[in-house]
Amino acid sequence: MKKILKITSILTIFIVTIPFSLFATGNLNNMSIPADKTGMNSDAVVLSGKIGLGWNLGNTLEASNANSASETMWGNPQASKILIDSVKAAGFNAVRIPCAWNGYIEDPVTYKIKDSWLARVKEVVDYCVENDMYAILNIHWDGGWLENNPIYSKQEAVNKKQKALWKQIAVYFRDYDEHLLFAGTNEVHVDYREPSNENIAVQSSYNQTFIDAVRSTGGRNMWRNLIVQAYNTNIDWAVKYLTLPVDPTSNRMMVEVHYYDPYEFCLKEDNSVFLWGKDFTGSGMVSWGQEDWVNTQFKKMKTHFTDKGIPVILGEYGTILRTNLAPADYISHLKARNYYLNYVTKIALQNGMVPVYWDNGSTGNNAFGLFNRHTGKQVHADAIQAIINASK
Repeated sequence: MKKILKITSILTIFIVTIPFSLFATGNLNNMSIPADKTGMNSDAVVLSGKIGLGWNLGNTLEASNANSASETMWGNPQASKILIDSVKAAGFNAVRIPCAWNGYIEDPVTYKIKDSWLARVKEVVDYCVENDMYAILNIHWDGGWLENNPIYSKQEAVNKKQKALWKQIAVYFRDYDEHLLFAGTNEVHVDYREPSNENIAVQSSYNQTFIDAVRSTGGRNMWRNLIVQAYNTNIDWAVKYLTLPVDPTSNRMMVEVHYYDPYEFCLKEDNSVFLWGKDFTGSGMVSWGQEDWVNTQFKKMKTHFTDKGIPVILGEYGTILRTNLAPADYISHLKARNYYLNYVTKIALQNGMVPVYWDNGSTGNNAFGLFNRHTGKQVHADAIQAIINASK
């Protein structure tokens, strides 16, 4: 991606030979500039069609607790260009970058983010966009200050912080073209029960604050495609409760949900359930959430959103690998897991959704990782191929 400057033809020839990264950092002293549509021609529907398959850089830039953060604190190495190059070579065209910010605030009054952290996040974004990949940058769990508080008693304080952080993030990355998307939150929820009116109202306000903050910075951010989340990124709650924020820019918004159904197969860390799909029966077989459930859930998103011109990002999906099964069971589990990854990816695409696989780095038992985070080598090439083949 290149930033084209409106200067004389001689200087233009000179400038385009300089790496884009030298111009990608916004001036944090200039919080609002005139709108600029350069490099931002694709609306949400068009851009979602360009993105293709996505992959999550999970448990890395969002590694944090309530008060501190470090890119490596959850056991993964720092993200590297060789890793992102390998993800691109495997066939993924987008990287979702879960990101923490709270642990990098240097001024608790203004919420000023450390320059060093903004610069580091920029390095990772550049690994993606310089590969002609799309990057999705968010505020993730981040110690829970935002994610765990859709309640009236926290609403004012959270919105104040949400606004301050997103204005800084938006200004810093303002000069990037449409290859960079912002996602306002992650899985905002109190618990896993149906949300109350209070929960929905407050969570919706966090989405609106995000939209307002980004758009207020002007430049390309007036045209940037932005992603808002359903309550707990749950498909049923999206259909039942999600009201899109008011956006001064038309047709530049996407909706995000996640999918880990059935829980017993995708997330439960034991070996009681390790099979899924029409080809399996008997011991180890999940009792619900099979192909018909995938079809039904994703059809809901098509009917309520994509058919109405609102693209859907399936921001996370996947299933853990269970390596400590008996040899015969492990062989069956690999087949079932690969079938699940292929089927969910395929049905997501068929319903106009953008599937973004959840990779948490670890590649062993009860983990989602597909690549060696140190070398970029494919560790589970069969699972990668199952995902990539779904797009063919």
